[in-house]
Amino acid sequence: MPRSSDVALSRAAGQPKVAIAIDLYDWHARELTAAFARAGVTAVPIRLGHCGFDTGRPHGLVIPGFGTDVPGLVFVRQIGFGTFESVTLRLGVLHSLGALGVPVVNTARAVELCVDKAATSFALGIAGVPTPPTWTVQSEAAARQIVRREGGRGPLVLKPLFGAQGFGLKLVRREDDLPAWEEVEGVYYLQRFVAVERDGFRDIRLFVSHGEVIASMTRHASHWITNVKLGARPEPFEPDAEAIDLALRSAAAVGADFAGVDMIRDAADRLQVLEVNSMPGWRGLQKVAPFSIADKLVSSLLGRIARGEARAAP
Repeated sequence: MPRSSDVALSRAAGQPKVAIAIDLYDWHARELTAAFARAGVTAVPIRLGHCGFDTGRPHGLVIPGFGTDVPGLVFVRQIGFGTFESVTLRLGVLHSLGALGVPVVNTARAVELCVDKAATSFALGIAGVPTPPTWTVQSEAAARQIVRREGGRGPLVLKPLFGAQGFGLKLVRREDDLPAWEEVEGVYYLQRFVAVERDGFRDIRLFVSHGEVIASMTRHASHWITNVKLGARPEPFEPDAEAIDLALRSAAAVGADFAGVDMIRDAADRLQVLEVNSMPGWRGLQKVAPFSIADKLVSSLLGRIARGEARAAP
């Protein structure tokens, strides 16, 4: 197996040939492909589910569309659904590309931290980022004990550990609100409910790219679940210095080069960071942004590549 410095990076017309990891060739994939093209870079959509390992190859990897080379850069838009084994393999491919010196954005480690809500909450807490109190346990008895102890101070939110887009959220006010152990795949992730109704419910999404907040919005809904795909309305939002600082600190806490950082104001009007998404969509955000978010992403990413600042393996 060659050293990382010996691996040939795929290039087109003198520019690195980029791989965009996708699940479906959807609106986001088309936007990114077009943005790279406008920047003069060839981008090839790949599915990590089609990638694998072959130790007989010069670099030990199978990356469709790149032959005996590896990409000059990998932009991770989606990992794709699959079994635990298949997702582990896909992350292993990303880890290995990073080990070969290929910049992977976001790194496999950042993706792992963000898809696991418990790991995200831990990283935010250790970094001193304000986030609602959170508990993660692996038995119904332990979850019931938490609800008995904490329920008198207000409701908790039960979230799927690996969930996204607002699906599967449940308010828990009493022990009987807890689903059975089998329904939560053996893990109870409980977080203090801090949403406050102020003419409906709102939270804030800040989109971070390489140390800069490039776009932001509030999501306004009549229901406390404020996801655009579930009917929330995106509205323009101008973040203040505090919100920007929290967003940048949150992305740094999980090692994400780009991220969607969700935060909310609690009853005392304090900002609390709820989640950090390492593979955020931006279709709703694009509706309130007066520029192409994909162009901004690509510009900041290529700028860091040119300066040699993009990260490969941690």
